[in-house]
Amino acid sequence: MSKSQLPLLFLYLLSSAHLFHPSSADVGTASQYNPPYTPTACFGSDNSQFPSSNLFAAAGEGVWDNGAACGRQYLVRCISAVAPKTCVPDKTIQVRIVDRAQTSASRPAKAGTTIVLSNTAFGTIANPGAAFINIEFQQV
Repeated sequence: MSKSQLPLLFLYLLSSAHLFHPSSADVGTASQYNPPYTPTACFGSDNSQFPSSNLFAAAGEGVWDNGAACGRQYLVRCISAVAPKTCVPDKTIQVRIVDRAQTSASRPAKAGTTIVLSNTAFGTIANPGAAFINIEFQQV
C-alpha cells in the first residue's frame, strides 16, 4: 500500500465505524399481562409504584435476581417476532420492574419470558395481538 492510499484507507475505516457500535444490551423475550397489576411482589398494593406513563414490567426468573430487580429500569425494544411487522420500528421504551412474573396477580400471555410488559408498554413497541416478542433490553 502506498502512502497516497493511507488517507483513503483511514477515511474508509472512519466512515464505516458507525456500523460497528458496542452494545451492552441482552437479548430475550417479552410477553404482556393485563390488570389487575396489584398486589406486586415488589411494592404490594401501593399504587405509587406505577409510573404515570404505565411503562412497567414484571421480571422473569432470569432478571428477578431474588427481588433485587425491584425498581430497576430497563430500556426495551422489540427486535423480531413470529409474525412479520409485529415490532414498531425504531421504538425503545424505558420500563420499571414492579413485580415478579412467576407470582404476578395477573398471568402473562406467555409463561417463561424474560420480561412481562404492561399492556401499555407492550403496545408501544409491538402489535398488542402478539403473544410474545423477541427483545433487546439493557439496564439503565
